[in-house]
Amino acid sequence: MYSKETYVSRRAELKKLVKSGVIILFGNNNSPANFPNNGYHPFRQDSSFLYYFGLNRDGLVGVIDVDNDIETLIGDDISIDDIVWYGSVESVHDMAEQVGVKNSAPMKSLKTICNDAMRQKRRIHFLPPYRADIKIQIFDLLGIHPNQQKESASMDLIKAIVKMRSVKTDEEVEELERAAVIGYKMHTTAMKMCRPGITEQEIAGALDGIANGLGSMVSFATILTQHGEIMHGSPSMNKLEAGRLMLCDAGAETINNYCSDNTRTSPVSGHYDQRQLEIYSIVEACHDYVLQVAKPGVKWWDVHFAVCRLMTDRLKELGLMKGDTEEAVRAGAHAMFMCHGLGHMMGMDVHDMEGFDQINVGFDEEVRPNLEQFGTNCLRLGRRLQKGFVVTDEPGIYFIPALIDDWKASGHCKEFINFDKLETYKDFGGIRIEDDLLITDDGCRFIGKDRIPYHPKDVEAFMAENR
Repeated sequence: MYSKETYVSRRAELKKLVKSGVIILFGNNNSPANFPNNGYHPFRQDSSFLYYFGLNRDGLVGVIDVDNDIETLIGDDISIDDIVWYGSVESVHDMAEQVGVKNSAPMKSLKTICNDAMRQKRRIHFLPPYRADIKIQIFDLLGIHPNQQKESASMDLIKAIVKMRSVKTDEEVEELERAAVIGYKMHTTAMKMCRPGITEQEIAGALDGIANGLGSMVSFATILTQHGEIMHGSPSMNKLEAGRLMLCDAGAETINNYCSDNTRTSPVSGHYDQRQLEIYSIVEACHDYVLQVAKPGVKWWDVHFAVCRLMTDRLKELGLMKGDTEEAVRAGAHAMFMCHGLGHMMGMDVHDMEGFDQINVGFDEEVRPNLEQFGTNCLRLGRRLQKGFVVTDEPGIYFIPALIDDWKASGHCKEFINFDKLETYKDFGGIRIEDDLLITDDGCRFIGKDRIPYHPKDVEAFMAENR
């Protein structure tokens, strides 16, 4: 938790932005894994509730009456039976005091608060729910069917929270730096363990243990696979094989739930072969180009497509693409090789605020998404960068056999892609390099003082010295 003053200040700013009505911020409840008393661990609080109320206990709701300037923490105190099994915790009243909230009340009072507001025809603001139990609670409180709750969520509240959470304060950046320390340990451990004969799952398990031991949890399910062409490839019991590449996309959350998110692609044999190095160098160049151009005022949309043009030019040199670069990118031909966006916002959520929909987070009235074109429809961020934004820089090149077959059969973008040569890369896998960037006054910088090796010679040297 931060200081009481931090949360008081955040709620005061939220009230100014929303202007009127009653704001209800639902915290999360424990989520059962396979029966009620065996819940997923560790408990993960809702990020927006954490941002404004800072409390990591389950079964809490924050209510902010904007018009009357009344803040209330809603929740039931735990019973003696709970104390026997889990130990004593502060009362809801005491927790409210810790974050500068003057009022507290049991959960049953939330129905009265909502009924009073609806009777007075006051607007009730809530965020799009993502858990079934909260959807049922909203249905009970407001009579809005779960199928209609996403559309009924308050756009005023969404816009206010996006405005505040998008720009990271100094204390938030410090927390992200702590997450980067854990991420560095995870990724360098993966490189040390990467060798023929070890299973993907063994390495991934070690990384998850580091996140759990040094922080709160992983910031997303660890991706670790020799099939780097699979975007979210889960670790398997397959053994790493000499000559192949291991793609590791992993991150951690701190105790205060700020995230890291990095990707490295390591040679299982300890050295990249010539073909791997040719593709790797393109991804490396695209990754480093972002460091040169990302700064306040620049549209991330423009950075993304500049990277796509650079990638296309370099793939043409290898004979994998052909034709006019501008026309190829306009047609989306580059998405054969990079079918995702260049990066996303990051903070308390690894895809920050994605529960609000990326059209509300990564885009604005000036920059709208293209949801029709394959690849471009996966761009999570396009808006102009601002000082204090934290974004990922994650170009990649992938050779997806099913996608190659599909485009080849339909003739899609055949004027820009050399399918005959592409056939010889079906066994390649994929390469991605990802780092977290803070947008500064006049440019950007890495999050994390220690750089996870990513230049090919540095990766090979690190692996040689530490395996």
